[in-house]
Amino acid sequence: MPAHQRADARRNYARILAVAEEEVAAHGVDASLEQIARTAGVGSATVRRHFPTRGALLKAVSRTRIEALCVRAHDLAGTDDSRGALLEWLSDVVAYCASARGFAAALAYDDEAGPDSVYENACSAAIEEAGAPLLSRAVRDGAVERAVTIGELITLIVGIALASEHHPDPPAQADRLFRLAVAGLSPGS
Repeated sequence: MPAHQRADARRNYARILAVAEEEVAAHGVDASLEQIARTAGVGSATVRRHFPTRGALLKAVSRTRIEALCVRAHDLAGTDDSRGALLEWLSDVVAYCASARGFAAALAYDDEAGPDSVYENACSAAIEEAGAPLLSRAVRDGAVERAVTIGELITLIVGIALASEHHPDPPAQADRLFRLAVAGLSPGS
């Protein structure tokens, strides 16, 4: 939000964003823009003036958490246990995807998506860029197979979050499935 905008425009922006966060958490990426406008007490044209596309709104809704996940990856990069650092960060990504309904779909690979697709995959690019050093270090330390890519790990997380979305406790189910994927099926693995 540009600082040069009028005070009422800044208030509208903040109110729309706060309402959008709640609506997206409750209804996912298909949250009604009209409902967001009504709840925020503004017209739909005001919502569109601040967020010209659904993708722009969704990107703004996720920006703070994405930035926190990126900082977290950077912080974990200095720990001694490279595999543990990678898994801890991936677990944080799983938790966010499971708690922010619809975010997993926004990270999903879509070969038909154009440059204006939901989130324009800027969120996915930021997450992958943040996690790549953690994976590289774990691979270098021999803690993760060389063939594993950060894109594959994010795809795994997307699948887990999507599979858990309609569970009575999505975050708990997503965490369980993530732990299962990490541990494997064999006892003692």
